[in-house]
Amino acid sequence: MAGTTEATSARQRLFAAAERLMLDSGYERVSVRAVNAAAGMNPAAVHYHFGSKDAFAAALLEDRLGPLWEEPLAALERRRAEGSVPTARELVDVAVGPLLPLAAEPKGRLWLHMLARLTLGRRAPEWSSRWFGLEPWVDLLRQARPGLTAGAARARWVAGFTLILHAFGDPLADVPRAEAVPDVPPDVLVAFVAAGLDAPPGERR
Repeated sequence: MAGTTEATSARQRLFAAAERLMLDSGYERVSVRAVNAAAGMNPAAVHYHFGSKDAFAAALLEDRLGPLWEEPLAALERRRAEGSVPTARELVDVAVGPLLPLAAEPKGRLWLHMLARLTLGRRAPEWSSRWFGLEPWVDLLRQARPGLTAGAARARWVAGFTLILHAFGDPLADVPRAEAVPDVPPDVLVAFVAAGLDAPPGERR
């Protein structure tokens, strides 16, 4: 038990040190060595606890962002189990809802920027939280749109999350955005993504 507590404490120290550094310099410019030093830990601490910088970043994001989606998504699954199928618009509202308060403060914008850089760079490691993968979202969308194949539902979510992460995370920038409001008004973004998810299945040719 003591070992688990110590490991958790070490991880949190590394997360906090990384956030302080990355708020100024962005994810790409902060080295693992700098994170270890800022946390006052062994030069190999990040690699010991996480294996790589990207795996470290993924763990940080799951720790910070996972709780924001967990209960709303679990509520949708409970509704589905009780026979009430969420609409595509409700799915997008759950996906985007937690991003609005995050975008209003610097640390939240850092997390969104990191998520966009990792995910849209196609280099994200395996997520341990199921909600960071596409499959639960695909299942929920296929309930809302029964005619969709798994492949079509997955493709729609890839397009939808790409738009959402570009709007909120600004993945092409070196550092997190300074402004609280995404380039696209959130209500417009939600309506656009929901319409794409909810479109009738295309005819096969």
